[in-house]
Amino acid sequence: MLDYTILILEKVSFAPLLFSKELQKAMHTLTPEEIQKLGKWFLDYSQSHTELDEFKILFLN
Repeated sequence: MLDYTILILEKVSFAPLLFSKELQKAMHTLTPEEIQKLGKWFLDYSQSHTELDEFKILFLN
């Protein structure tokens, strides 16, 4: 499920609002371990996608 979620997030990363909706869905459906892995992926991915910086707060705990 995590791999599919990452695939979707990459495809919608051009639209921050859509990215936000998909990210919220992921946070509700993934396990805590998967969410932790998603956070690591996101922090790496957002390095080259600065339009997504506003979502970093979700993973910087």
